[in-house]
Amino acid sequence: MVMCKTVGCETEVTKKGYYLCYPCWKKENGKSSSKKEKTSSDSDGLNATKVGKEFGITGQKMNLLLNELGWTYKPRHGKGWMPSKQGKRQGAESRKVRQSGIPYVIWPEKILRSRVLRRAIADFKGEATPKPASSANQESTDYVDYRKKYPPNYRCMDGHYVRSRAEAMVDNWLYTNGIVHAYERKLPIEADVFSDFYIRSGNVYIEFWGMESDAKYSARKKVKQKAYSENGFNLIELNDNDLEHLDDIMPKKLLQFDIRVH
Repeated sequence: MVMCKTVGCETEVTKKGYYLCYPCWKKENGKSSSKKEKTSSDSDGLNATKVGKEFGITGQKMNLLLNELGWTYKPRHGKGWMPSKQGKRQGAESRKVRQSGIPYVIWPEKILRSRVLRRAIADFKGEATPKPASSANQESTDYVDYRKKYPPNYRCMDGHYVRSRAEAMVDNWLYTNGIVHAYERKLPIEADVFSDFYIRSGNVYIEFWGMESDAKYSARKKVKQKAYSENGFNLIELNDNDLEHLDDIMPKKLLQFDIRVH
């Protein structure tokens, strides 16, 4: 006969292999389960549905928007979401659905105050863009001046209008090789820094550096390179010497980010 091991309890344990009577076992495991559940709840943060609710959009659309920002990515098996390097910089953490094991991302409450996220949501909704932080004013002014000096007069095969023959060559190469890309996409940071090209599938940016002899252009180049480096963004850099060898150079550079050219 086995007696319950709980101090003060003299009930016989009838189930083989157990050392607690049923009332004591239930009491002990109930406390443990409750405590575990509370701890899990306290550390969960905000999932995409909760974040989306704050801005009046669905969790599904919020997941797509977070992915567009480069803060999340789809794992290889294609189910759920994982935080990227940039997402982790925002405080994102990975969790798994208990029953299925499908991953999802949780966010700290501070994400609701992110200027980058608020700007992306405004763009998504077609609303007026929030004003940039004061520290970004200079970058914004320089970019406006650049746009005025070099208007997009070069039409590419995919309909993009770009600002130089070199950019047209890069754009056409991407298009003819079936690589979906954006032109002049803003980096997901507070400062107004715009990439030449962005490939969503690999979360990679492309910059073509020309006019190296122009002092103002060189200064702008350093600002952009610093933004890429400090934020850990994936970047492919091209120069004049690369233009005649894109078929050799681009597949190798893209493969570093798991983008294959067929």
